[in-house]
Amino acid sequence: MVKANQSLGKGHRFRNITINSSSLEWHDVESYVTNDRIGSFSITSKNKYKKYDPENKLRELGIELPKPPNPVANYVNGVRSGNLIFLAGKGPKRPDGSEITGKLGADVSIDTGYEAARLAAINQLAVLKEMLGNLNRVKRVVKVLSMVNSDPTFIDQPKVINGFSDLIVDVFGDRGLHARSAVGMASLPREQAVEVEMIVEIRD
Repeated sequence: MVKANQSLGKGHRFRNITINSSSLEWHDVESYVTNDRIGSFSITSKNKYKKYDPENKLRELGIELPKPPNPVANYVNGVRSGNLIFLAGKGPKRPDGSEITGKLGADVSIDTGYEAARLAAINQLAVLKEMLGNLNRVKRVVKVLSMVNSDPTFIDQPKVINGFSDLIVDVFGDRGLHARSAVGMASLPREQAVEVEMIVEIRD
């Protein structure tokens, strides 16, 4: 329950407000409850709101973000338009510059592909961190477009890209749940196993 402690006086109809949703996180509560509408407020102890803190979640997962990989051609890592950030495709590049390469269904297993997709997620998070300064500014992960270097007979691209999606949801919680495409490609640059783009909504 989120309950106002006092009314702001004449002209304000709302003396108190209750939000019954255990899935709401702290920033969600803040977006619903504003002092100019209901005055001061408190959160009762019966609620179990989970503080939204992807930066801390990364620490809990033992992930240290690398320096973002540089673009390899005439483009930039990310572009902001309004409150959306469009991230260019990133692959499974390790901090030492090596990459997970090969073709799923031929010389790369699903487990290795999963790890490649997870590494691509870490690289995208590194780009976001550099652009935003703090990942807590991410309001929602909107869309993921993923490409898997695949043998023509390979059909398990979604299982591979779960490596990306699982990490994004681990870091951002419900805000990390996203629309997604996972498609097979005949080849990818430098023979990398996967490449993933992402669209993110942010808060100022």
